[in-house]
Amino acid sequence: MAMIAIGGSVGAGLFIGSGAVINAAGPAAVVSYAVAGALVLLTLRALGEMVVARPASGSFSDYARLALGPRAGFSIGWLYWWMYAVLVAAEAVAGAAMLAEWTGLDGWVLSLGLLVVMTAANLVSVRVFGETESLFSLVKVATIVGFLVLGGLYALGLWPGGEGVTLSNLWEHGGFAPNGWAAVLAAVVVVLFSFGGVEIVTIAAGESDEPEQGVARATTNVLWRIGLFYIASILVVVAVVPWNTAQLLKSPFVSVMEAVGVPAAPLIMEVVVFIAVLSVLNAAMYTSSRMLHVLTRQGDAPRALSKVNRRGVPSRAILLGTAVGYASVVGNYLWPDTVFAFLVASIGAILLVLFLTIVASQLVLGRRLRREEPEALRFRMWGFPYLSWVTLAGLGAVLVAMAVLPDQRPPLAATLGAVAVVLVAFELRRRFGRTPVSSEPLYTRADGREAGSGGG
Repeated sequence: MAMIAIGGSVGAGLFIGSGAVINAAGPAAVVSYAVAGALVLLTLRALGEMVVARPASGSFSDYARLALGPRAGFSIGWLYWWMYAVLVAAEAVAGAAMLAEWTGLDGWVLSLGLLVVMTAANLVSVRVFGETESLFSLVKVATIVGFLVLGGLYALGLWPGGEGVTLSNLWEHGGFAPNGWAAVLAAVVVVLFSFGGVEIVTIAAGESDEPEQGVARATTNVLWRIGLFYIASILVVVAVVPWNTAQLLKSPFVSVMEAVGVPAAPLIMEVVVFIAVLSVLNAAMYTSSRMLHVLTRQGDAPRALSKVNRRGVPSRAILLGTAVGYASVVGNYLWPDTVFAFLVASIGAILLVLFLTIVASQLVLGRRLRREEPEALRFRMWGFPYLSWVTLAGLGAVLVAMAVLPDQRPPLAATLGAVAVVLVAFELRRRFGRTPVSSEPLYTRADGREAGSGGG
C-alpha cells in the first residue's frame, strides 16, 4: 500500500515539470510545493477517515453519493473514470515518444505495444498490479534518494571537486521570490496537479486484506514522502543550480546531476522518467477499471461491466478503460504532433473537482459518523471540522486562481464542460435508466442496522 501511494504521486511532473514551476516562482517554488502538499495531505487525511470507517473500492463515488446524493456520486465517478482513461492514453503516447527516440520505430506502433503489455498485466490479478507498481516505485525512490544525497553534499560544499557551498543560489539572482509572492501562489495551482495519484491508495485499499491498517499507514506516511520527494528535491535543485538557468526548464534533475558530475546523467534520467510514465500508465489502468466497476453497483454503468474473471479482476471494465488509449493509437498515427496535448488538456482540472468533492463529503459524513457511530472513527481527520473547512477554502482558492490566471482558464473551461456533460448524462440516466437508489443502503452500521445514502 505504501509503494502504491508513492507510485501514484511521483511521476514525470516532479522529474521534468518542476522546472517550469521553478522558472515561474524562483527558489520560493519550495513554498509552492509546501502549500500544495499541505492541501493534498489534508485532503488525503479526510478521505482516509471515510475509507477506514467504511472501506469501499472506488470510494470517491460511494462517499459522494452517501454524503451529497446520487447526482454527486454519478458525476464524480464518471469524471474520475474519464480522467484516468485519458491518462492511460496520454501516458501511452508519452512513453511511446520516448521509445521512438531510442528505437526509431513509429510512435503509434510503440503506443499499441505499451497498451497491450500493460493491459495484459492488469488482467492477471490485483497482486500483479501491486507488485508491478511497487517495482516501479522502488526505482523512483532510489533515484530520488540518490539525487538528494549527491545534490545535498554538493550544495553544502562537501562533494569532491565541487565549487564549494552553493546555498547562496537561494537568495542571489533576484532574491528568494524574484518574481514576487503572487507568482509563488500562482505556482501552487500548477503544483497541486503534480500530486494527483496519491488517492489511488484508497481505491486499492478496498481490495486489500487489511484496508484500515493500509490506508492509515499510507496516509500518515505521505507527509514525509511529500517532504522528502517533492519539497526536499526542489530545495536541492534551487540550491545547486541558479533558478534562472535555461536548462532547468528541460530537466531540473539532469541539471543538478550534470553539475555534480554524474556520468551519463541525461540517459539515466530518461530511463527513470520512462519508468515513471509506465508507473502512471499502470496505476491509471487499474484506477479507471475499479471506478467503472463500482459505478455498476448503483446502476450508473451497464451491469455487464461488473463481471469479474476467476481471479477477481473486472476484465471488462479494464478493457473499456483502455478504449480511449486504443483510440489514441489511431490518433497518434493520424496526428502524431497534436494527440498528447489534446488528451492532457481534455481532463483540465478534474483532479481539483475530485479533491473538493472528497472534503465536502467528509464534512457531511464526518458529522454523521460522529453523531451516529463514533466507534467507527478509528482514523480521524485532524481538527475536524475546522481543518476540513480550511482545506475546502484552500482548494476553492485554487479554483478561483485558475479562473483568474490566463493560462489556466482553458483547462478550467475543459473541466466545466466535462462537468456539464456528466450532469446532463445523469438526468438522462435518471429518466431512462434504472432509478438512482438514494434510499438503498451503501453499508451496514457497526451495530448491524442499515445506513441510508442520505443527501438529495
